[in-house]
Formats: sequence, C-alpha cells, structure tokens
Amino acid sequence: MNRITIQDKHFELFIPHEKINDAICRIADRMNRELADKDVIFLGILNGAFMFASQLLGLIHFQCRISFLKLVSYQGTSSTGTIKRLIGLNEDISGKVVVVLEDIVDSGLTVSNAMQQLKGFEPAEIRIATLLMKPANFHHKEKVHYIGLEIPGDFIVGYGLDYNGYGRNLHDIYKIID
Repeated sequence: MNRITIQDKHFELFIPHEKINDAICRIADRMNRELADKDVIFLGILNGAFMFASQLLGLIHFQCRISFLKLVSYQGTSSTGTIKRLIGLNEDISGKVVVVLEDIVDSGLTVSNAMQQLKGFEPAEIRIATLLMKPANFHHKEKVHYIGLEIPGDFIVGYGLDYNGYGRNLHDIYKIID
C-alpha cells in the first residue's frame, strides 16, 4: 500500500519494511560485537518499541534479559511535553548494562526522563538504541548510541508507531500527508 487512511489522517509510504529490517540488522550486528561479554538487560519503552524490540532481540546472539517500561508523551500527532510513568521497573538493574530500546527519538524528552529514572537504580552503564531518530528535533544532552535511521520531523505511523492508538501493526512506516 502506498497510501493509507487512519481515522481522519492520510499517510503515504515513507520507509518500506526491507529498509527497517536492514537498519535493525545493523544495530544487532554492532550490539553483538560490543555487548557480548557484558551482563545486559534490554528495556523496551512501550507501547511503540514492541516491534523493534522483538525483531532486534531475535538477532542478538548473547545471553541477555528484556523488560519493559511504559512512558507516554504523545497525544494525537504532537508531543504533550510531559512524560507520564505508567508502568515502572520491576527488574534489578544495579551493576548491569541497560540498553533502552525506543521506537523513535524525537525531542529526546522520553529518553531524558528514562535516563533520570534509571540512574537511581545504579546500573553499570546505560545505552540508548532507537529505530528512528529526528536529529533536527532533538534537544537533550543524552547520547543515543544506536540509531537505525535518521528521519526528518514528519509525523509517522507504522511498525509500532501510532496515531491515536492505530497503525502500530503496519509493517512499513508511513508519513502524514494531510
């Protein structure tokens, strides 16, 4: 499908699944080289990162654990500017390498908030991995260690990303056209 409609918005194909897959394979290859000898726990940020996390973990070749946090900053097509912590951390991460998995890093608000919360649990190291990054919108100091694809500031849906809860199941990524 080159064009789709979700509720009252129209979208066109932006990133086909093959390109998404290639980006995730590149991230996994690098993680397999850099993290193989470390005690790693992946923390996926719900809801959006579930597809990225699932595909990525299937490509990781070292022992690791995964858990999830739920942080929300979007409503409709724009960020609310605030983070709500809906589901907290139930894992012991002290002394471990924590890799936060994000679907998209936009302004950096969610990543910054997650980093602040996680530092209090005394991990050995925190790394950030994102499938998508909007570098022109990023306004925080945190380092994003693993980036699948850099994209412009358009609103997008698909592959875990949503518009009012819809579109997460799409295998491709679409950008808004009106």
